[in-house]
Amino acid sequence: MSSRIIPVADYRSLPSAPRIPASLEQPTGLLADSLARPLRDLRISVTDRCNFRCVYCMPKEVFDKDYAFLPHSALLSFEEITRVASLFVAHGVEKIRLTGGEPLLRKNLENLVAMLRALKTPDGRELDLTLTTNGSLLARKAQALKDAGLNRVTVSLDALDDAVFRRMNDVDFSVSDVLHGIEAAHRAGLGPVKVNMVVKGGMNDQEIVPMARHFKGSPTILRFIEYMDVGASNGWKMDEVIPSAEVVRRIDEVMPLQPVDANYSGETAARWRYADGGGEVGMISSVTQAFCHDCTRARLSTEGKLYTCLFATSGHDLRALLRAGHSDQEISSAVAQVWRARGDRYSELRTGSTEGLAQGPRKKVEMSYIGG
Repeated sequence: MSSRIIPVADYRSLPSAPRIPASLEQPTGLLADSLARPLRDLRISVTDRCNFRCVYCMPKEVFDKDYAFLPHSALLSFEEITRVASLFVAHGVEKIRLTGGEPLLRKNLENLVAMLRALKTPDGRELDLTLTTNGSLLARKAQALKDAGLNRVTVSLDALDDAVFRRMNDVDFSVSDVLHGIEAAHRAGLGPVKVNMVVKGGMNDQEIVPMARHFKGSPTILRFIEYMDVGASNGWKMDEVIPSAEVVRRIDEVMPLQPVDANYSGETAARWRYADGGGEVGMISSVTQAFCHDCTRARLSTEGKLYTCLFATSGHDLRALLRAGHSDQEISSAVAQVWRARGDRYSELRTGSTEGLAQGPRKKVEMSYIGG
């Protein structure tokens, strides 16, 4: 059988440094983009490496033993990450999520958590500090992360059936080990723990109801994510997307659901609760029900590139500004300029018109590089 060839361009080194405005400014905490969306969330990728090779994110055909990951010298140091994060907090960021790759592969990550925990919003509140992980190292790291100041974790788990899960992570990692990590997170107080299941038609959609049944009545919140066209390496096809409405229908047939109001403006997951009081599930519908209109998220890549959208084709090199000796006010003003110009709404345009897809794939950065 012939191997599948996926051409992937490397855009990691392309973004240029944002221009320092001639007129510097002091942050007010009220920064908004061109569509009046505030800056409230910062997702920080701490490594581009992962010990899984999930078919929808880092397929082996691309991320093989010869793939050139970033050298350690290219990564932002913990001090640089904290400095950049403090500038974003001054502009209004209230929540920071650590991502990857697999963030727990970054050595001594709990030290970074402790450094970020010391940051406060302009009015003196603590940040909501969270982390997304595949769960493989969570059992051994959960307590240290909690002790350092982490609030919550989100764990990726795409099936309960061990054979299906091993096919999806493509490194023969077992479901039981991930469930052990989730239990450790609960014991450490990193809750409510959320579990994300990416649903890919023809691969794991038969696991929707078993996953719902397993976590129903538990303190874990299960969320279903539509298979997205992030990056260029996963061979995304629209006919492999299982719409969230179909996920709700399948669960509702056996365990009746009722819609629930969002916890806050900009929440990515639509909430549904079990009619018998057995907890809730969430639906993240970036493909069929885009939520760009209230997206408040910025993303910082492993090597310090600022991206204003998960589906971005280019970013802004903050590391260049950091290492060139620019002041906090200069970098802060540059960030403000980038955010004010932001008009990203890729998912809305993709959802609203099939013509955009017919024009050929965009050269988007990989999810493993800027986090989910």
